[in-house]
Amino acid sequence: MNENEQKQQQGLQIELTPEMAQGEYANFAIITHSSSDFILDFARILPGLPKASVKSRVILAPEHAKRLLGALQENIMRYEREFGPIKLPNKPQEPRTIAPFNVGGGEA
Repeated sequence: MNENEQKQQQGLQIELTPEMAQGEYANFAIITHSSSDFILDFARILPGLPKASVKSRVILAPEHAKRLLGALQENIMRYEREFGPIKLPNKPQEPRTIAPFNVGGGEA
């Protein structure tokens, strides 16, 4: 086995710290771009707060953004094969999986 084959078998090791493994919940994303970068801001909108708070920003080269698009498409297809189609509402009155904050009067 040559050196390249050994490296491919070993694969890339990725460290995931316990803090990062907790993740960040985001229910809103903003995507912008320049000639050299794509910028993805992931934010959280909470009821009763006037502003969305950006929780994470990811900056990608255009090639990596396109690879991310392909990976998301592939994973959505796999998800839908296993769990059924992800439905997006066509009209405001159609049921949603995530309720908008301006509907209903629930209290804790």
